[in-house]
Amino acid sequence: MKQSMLLETVDEAWAESVLPSLSGLIEIPALSPAYDGAWQEQGHLQAAAQHVQQWVRSRSIPGLRCDIVQLSGRTPVLVVDVPATAGARTQGTVLLYGHLDKQPPLGNWSDGLGPWRPVLQDDRLYGRGSVDDGYSGYAAFTALEAVRAAGGEHARAVLLLETSEESGSPDLPAYLEHLSERLGDVTLVVSLDSGGGNYERMWLTTSLRGLVHATVTVRVLDSALHSGLVSGVVPSSFRIMRHLLDRLEDPETGDIRVPEMHAQIPAERRAEAVSLAALAPGATARRYPLVTGMRPSSDDEVELILNSTWRPTLSVIGAAGLPDPSVAGAVLRESTSLRLSFRLPPTVDAEVAREALVRVLTADVPYGARVEVSDFLIGDGWDAPATSTWLSAALDKAGKSVFGKEPRSIGLGGGIPFMQMLGRRYPQAQFVVTGAVGSDSNMHVPDEWLNITFAKQITQAVAHVLDAHAHA
Repeated sequence: MKQSMLLETVDEAWAESVLPSLSGLIEIPALSPAYDGAWQEQGHLQAAAQHVQQWVRSRSIPGLRCDIVQLSGRTPVLVVDVPATAGARTQGTVLLYGHLDKQPPLGNWSDGLGPWRPVLQDDRLYGRGSVDDGYSGYAAFTALEAVRAAGGEHARAVLLLETSEESGSPDLPAYLEHLSERLGDVTLVVSLDSGGGNYERMWLTTSLRGLVHATVTVRVLDSALHSGLVSGVVPSSFRIMRHLLDRLEDPETGDIRVPEMHAQIPAERRAEAVSLAALAPGATARRYPLVTGMRPSSDDEVELILNSTWRPTLSVIGAAGLPDPSVAGAVLRESTSLRLSFRLPPTVDAEVAREALVRVLTADVPYGARVEVSDFLIGDGWDAPATSTWLSAALDKAGKSVFGKEPRSIGLGGGIPFMQMLGRRYPQAQFVVTGAVGSDSNMHVPDEWLNITFAKQITQAVAHVLDAHAHA
């Protein structure tokens, strides 16, 4: 391929077509089903799929097929078939993945910004879904266009954009089965729902943690009572909750006390963490806006990396039954509810972890309080298969051609349910999990933004991989 033509095609497409359409996608409040129980009536997920479908159909690749597929009662998926170029030797399918559903706004955005308000400022595109993961479909399709414009080749490609990823992709298994014949023999999977430590190089995700989310409720009374009268007689739901949390997590170290949530760390992943720590000492802690005087959980950079990629952790991400302090009365409340988020090592079975969690929380509850564990969201993690020789060479060439640096591998603490599902269904496929997400991209929180220059570079890098795959 001609690198100059590749660069020109990508730059032109992003400036004239991608950014205007992506901005329109940001305006659609396409909340994932877990955050919008009325998603079918609202129609926002369908609107997001239709918006990108219209953009794809406005492009000029001959023979492409672009459909919205929706099974009864399930969220829609956008499926784009692009025929192979004439010179491609590889017969298998490239599956390019992204998602169109979004996290909720979650908090106050900065002045002039808003979740459904696209704002272009200093090479950044702000808005919910800009980097997670609205840009991905545009980048993947533009990479295919750029390969052709630059004189390269690509095998048959299928772009699959789902709309339930932020809810754990509950509908995806049904679609993978429904579309199995259409997908064909998948030999390469490219996911653009990831990223890395900085914007200086291409980052390749080699592992993703699994998850178990659950709401735990401790109930001690049928109705709240005056705390001055009842305290000392009825143990508070908060005290019992605190006791139960200590069963799950060591309050001093943060170590998870549930054996089923742990896994052996592979030697190659530990070596990867050592290499990453040596690349930029101290970078792990510097990525996060710690308050003055706060320090990370360890002074060992390697341990911090492994903590966030291969060890289980607990975050309390929500609460109910606790009034705002400014209006809290002298009341012993009837119940306390917490939303618990466990991140699991990539190789842990999430269902086994869920069963263990319920068992630990409901056995021998202090004072016989009622404990309910509900509203589960679970997902298995993923550990990448060994990289083939052709793909290693292609990634190295892509990194040096586009960024001037070789790519680096990294484990991520988040999850992409799709990867585990695809890994199980296509065990012989090669995987490229990368993307434009940076540690400061604010995905899932206010002021989410996309680094436009980096997204264009990722687009170019994917084009190189597609061309190499066509000749593998």
